[in-house]
Amino acid sequence: MKEVIVYSKEVCPYCVKAKNLLQRKGVSYIEIKITTDEQKEEMIKKSGGRMTVPQIFIGESHVGGCDDLYALEAAGKLDDLLNS
Repeated sequence: MKEVIVYSKEVCPYCVKAKNLLQRKGVSYIEIKITTDEQKEEMIKKSGGRMTVPQIFIGESHVGGCDDLYALEAAGKLDDLLNS
């Protein structure tokens, strides 16, 4: 399974929703909580300018946010991305 990274903030319902989906699927992930300007800048640079959380990465692929993750799941593509 590919490495999954989730950039999040402490109080973020969308972050919780995204992490819950990953947990239900049995996916372990690395959570990077945005607590410093350096972490925020890293996330923005890595995500191509997106400033909102969560920002989710699976392997080398930038998935996007919570809605993007759920759209992959609804389309039946999330498992393939995780396991390819």
